Amino acid sequence: MGFGRNPHVAKAEAAELKAQNAKDSSAHERAWREAGHMWERAAEREQDAKRRTLYNANAERARATADEPAPDASDVAPAELVEPTPSGSPNSNGG
Repeated sequence: MGFGRNPHVAKAEAAELKAQNAKDSSAHERAWREAGHMWERAAEREQDAKRRTLYNANAERARATADEPAPDASDVAPAELVEPTPSGSPNSNGG
């Protein structure tokens, strides 16, 4: 992890993956609420206003998903994150 990176974004993404793979309805709800909390923490620590807005939207979406009934195992699809993609790789050092 480099300087200037928000570590809570990765934690929020991991929490969403956990929520998508939850086996029962209580685990589904709990995991999505945790994902919402992590997105909120990411937003609190974000300096860029555009990303802060996106992270808050992700938090609201995760909490709304927690209120929905858990999907059947056959209906599970990857969640769409509202995340800007960086133009350059933070790990590239140019040579």
